[in-house]
Amino acid sequence: MKNFKVNCIAFLAMICLMSSCATVMPDQVGVKRTFGRIQNNVRTPGMVGFNPFSTKIVRVPIRTMNLAIVENLPSREGLTIRSESSILYRIKPSAVPQILKETGMEFEEMLILPVFRSAASDVCSKYYAKDMHSAKRAEIEDAIKKRLIEVCEPKGFIIESVLLKSITLPAGLSKSIEAKLEAEQDALRMQFVLDRQKQEAQRQIIDAEGAKEIARIQAEGKKNATIIDSEARAKGNEIEAEGIKRANDLISLSLTPNVLKFKQIEAFQKLSASPNTKTIITDGKTPMVNMLGNEGN
Repeated sequence: MKNFKVNCIAFLAMICLMSSCATVMPDQVGVKRTFGRIQNNVRTPGMVGFNPFSTKIVRVPIRTMNLAIVENLPSREGLTIRSESSILYRIKPSAVPQILKETGMEFEEMLILPVFRSAASDVCSKYYAKDMHSAKRAEIEDAIKKRLIEVCEPKGFIIESVLLKSITLPAGLSKSIEAKLEAEQDALRMQFVLDRQKQEAQRQIIDAEGAKEIARIQAEGKKNATIIDSEARAKGNEIEAEGIKRANDLISLSLTPNVLKFKQIEAFQKLSASPNTKTIITDGKTPMVNMLGNEGN
């Protein structure tokens, strides 16, 4: 009987101990609420002890959360655009007590969604419907995000991104936009063809001018070569004539009267040795030879 009482007491003590401890997960922070009052101390992940009869641990996620929204947005021309959007946000750990006191755990419904709807309607009403399908979508997202930051950050929320994931336009407008885009693509395609033809024409002009310049350079080179060749020949003839003149001058200088007399005597000797009959008429200075005689006489 005594052992049974001891076991019961131990069991009750274990239950009290387990009920007085709470675990805060890594993606959470905890705040103690005692008799309905939120304490300002923020509990980090791990085991937290508390009085289960007067205190409760409120766990608040601090990871990045995705709030998906589907709603109709107005455009500048008065059309209604169906949009599927997402808000990526997280909570500042140090601001958790403030959020619980001012907004409560229903902060998405009480704060983030109303601010987003107001900001999205106000921003989108300044843009045409086609802008939501063009590069201006990022501009619209940044404008909505800026409005959210202005309201939500002072209350402890960090807005990371606002994403317009899907935009559904009215059927007639979609066809008009598609037709316009197709026409723009055709115009760009035609402009590309014209530019390519223009570039080809310019290339042909450049090739023709290059060929013309090459022909001119070749003709000029041939002309210069002819001139140089003529000048070289003339110079060669001049040098040759000068050489002949110098040779003649040297010969003239070498033909002294004694040399001429000697050459005359040699000529007479050769004539006397010839078997032909000859008549030599001379004044003793300049010989004149008559070769009218018959051979062998």
